[in-house]
Order: sequence, then structure tokens, then C-alpha cells
Amino acid sequence: MTRPLCAISIDLDAIACYYRIYGLGTPPPGLEHVILERALPRAANLFASRGIHVTWFVVGRDADAEARLPDTAARAANAERLKTLAKHGDELGNHSYSHFYDLARLAPDVVDAEIGGCDRVLRSITNNQGVRGFRAPGYDVSPAMLDALARRGYRYDSSIFPAPGYYAVKAAVMGALALIRRPSGAVMTNPRALIAPPDPYRPSMTAPWRRGQAPLVELPVAVTPWARVPAIGNWLILAPAALRKRLVAQMARRRFFNFELHGLDFADAEKDGIPGELVSRQADLRVSIADKLARLERILDDLAEHWDLVTLGQVAADVQLTE
Repeated sequence: MTRPLCAISIDLDAIACYYRIYGLGTPPPGLEHVILERALPRAANLFASRGIHVTWFVVGRDADAEARLPDTAARAANAERLKTLAKHGDELGNHSYSHFYDLARLAPDVVDAEIGGCDRVLRSITNNQGVRGFRAPGYDVSPAMLDALARRGYRYDSSIFPAPGYYAVKAAVMGALALIRRPSGAVMTNPRALIAPPDPYRPSMTAPWRRGQAPLVELPVAVTPWARVPAIGNWLILAPAALRKRLVAQMARRRFFNFELHGLDFADAEKDGIPGELVSRQADLRVSIADKLARLERILDDLAEHWDLVTLGQVAADVQLTE
């Protein structure tokens, strides 16, 4: 019998994204590329040591060596790192060009430009190979996004995260920041996404949170059965060992595990020079990289017991045949 599939994906959000979430203003300029320069190689080494191919969701601006942007050399170096990963069998996915948290609320032409801009960067990196998948900033997908993806022939979107507990925590953080007059740059997503199907499905083009007849498929980010507890990177990394085992065991009841990580999960506050103002607000930054890698090794051991590890593009091809 064929074992169920698990896809590991890593959103390569820059440090500036987290400064926006917590209303901290602009981060020190020396940290602009720290995720791609330092965290990405650590993650790549971990997966390569186990022969695991993963999906990297790229913010196009951070690897755009062709645009007239500051730090052209750094962006070109980022593109080369990503090119090496693609050459060795990993998948590069579209995470928009600028990572606007409110992208789902913007006009269709802005949405199209954001998806098209990252698509251009990724095609340049991969010698014009087709890009297959997209994840929206902040998990907030819209009909305009699905339209832009469908016109470009994308196979899948992986933006839906039907986790009420996660959004309750997010709302509390945003509310607390508003009270102290330091509003978050994040936005609350469409609440209908919280009741979206938790397993892969073909979405409606006008209502992505429900089933329909779109030419691409939706691959929701992992939540456990029934309670819909998030089963994503930092939640599992920070969970006590017994709870982590329990969450993974619950996910074994699903036919697909979309295990999402972030580049920040591979950052080390001390070694990478991340300021205390962010460390005090982001719990996973208070764990050393050695401890995080050890915990991730144990998670990968657990995953290998239950699932075949593939890229999201491979899952989408499989789902296309059955949905």
C-alpha cells in the first residue's frame, strides 16, 4: 500500500516582516538578508543530510538581481543559493514579490503585479522553468489571487490555514498592540477560511475557502483533526516532547500533512545578531539553533515513520488526478 504524503515547505519571510507584525518599525539594515544568507543554508543542510526535497516559498524582491534595488550583490547571491537548491531537486514557490500582508485586500492589478513579479524572478533563477505553486502572505487568499495563478498555469495554492486557535492568538496580539498605539502591520484573514476543508481540495474561484471547480488545487496548511490545532513549525518546535509526539500522531490520521516552516525557525538570535526587541516577542528566537535543529531532527524522524516526504508540487500533481 502507498503511504500518505507529507510535504515540507519553508516560507522565506525576511526579518522586516516580523518587525511589521509587532509594529517595531524598520529593522537594522544589516539584517535585511539574514534569513537567506544564514538561516536558509542551515535549513538546506538539514534536509540535504536526510535526502529530503522541500518547497521554498520565495519573496521575489529578496532575490531580484535584475531590478534597480539596493544591495544588488546580496540579492544576486540569494538568487544563486536558490538556484543551487532548485538544481538539486527542491521546488521554488511564489510568495509574492513584496510580501504585503494585506495583499488579499488590494486591487486585482496590484495582486497580479505581485504574483507576476515573483514569477519573473523565479523563472530567471530556474532558467524559465514553470512555477507550480503559491502561498499568500499571512495565509489570506482571494479570488483575484486564484485568477492570477490560474492564468499563469499554476498547479496549486497553499494559503488556507483553517486554525481557529492560531487566529485567536493573532487577534489577541494585534489587539494588544493597538491598545499601546503600535499597530501591527499584519491583518486578520477572511474568517470563512477557518471552516475551509482541512484536506486538499479543488477550490471555488470566487470563494477559495470552499470546494469548487478551479483549475488548480488548494493544499491547506496542517491542522489536526477535529480540534484543528496548528501542526506547523514553530508550534511543534516549541511544544514539549510529549505534546509534539501527540500532535504528529494525530496528523497521521490525515491523508496529507502540509508541514510548514519559516526561515526564522532556522535563525539564531545570538549568532545572527537579531535585536532583543524582536527576540522578546518571538518565542522561537529564544531557543538556540542547536536546540532547534535537534528538535527538528526528532520531528523529521517522526515524519519518516508515517509519511513519504515529497514537495508540494508532487502532492498537487497527485491531487489533480483525484479531485
